[in-house]
Amino acid sequence: MKLLLPSLVAVPLLFVCGCSDSTQPAEKKETVPPAPVKGQSALYHMFNMARGWSADIQVLELHSINLPDVKRERGKAAAWMATFVSQQAGKKRSYTYSVVEAEGNLHKGVFAGLEETWTGGRGATPFLIAAVKTDTDAALETALTKAVDYEKKNPDKPIAFVLEKTDQFPDPAWRVIWGESVGTSNFSVFVDSSTGKYLQTMR
Repeated sequence: MKLLLPSLVAVPLLFVCGCSDSTQPAEKKETVPPAPVKGQSALYHMFNMARGWSADIQVLELHSINLPDVKRERGKAAAWMATFVSQQAGKKRSYTYSVVEAEGNLHKGVFAGLEETWTGGRGATPFLIAAVKTDTDAALETALTKAVDYEKKNPDKPIAFVLEKTDQFPDPAWRVIWGESVGTSNFSVFVDSSTGKYLQTMR
């Protein structure tokens, strides 16, 4: 009988330990609000998916999309839309990258649109993604040096971005826009996406 005592004592102790562990409250995980992202980062996210569509893709255009549910941060945006082209296939395709689900068919992460016919020869010219060496935060800093007076008069205006290559400049250029879009803005600054240098001011 004496040999059984240690095992009899151990059983209640294990039971007590098990009960004490189960009564501990679960740790609460803090929810981090979605944050906007810079243009170059968003572009590469979309480019990596688009390569699966066509291996010869080039960038045709990239533009930012501000969303009311995501806190704005200058130099970044909550969503971006890029258009890529395949010259071999004569096709183009748009992709979006968003940090949240939102109206306008925006889905969190990368989402591919439909293929469209592309013949080229109008407006923007396709370019290699390697030409984008300057990100939107740096482009904004350069643009701000040319917008001191405008900023003083319009301190709360949102900032938008468009990236494309036209005959106006030798490299693809960021167009830093004071306002929601090109059509509604009366002030914007072009910055070379390869060198980061100031190009032109549009009023």
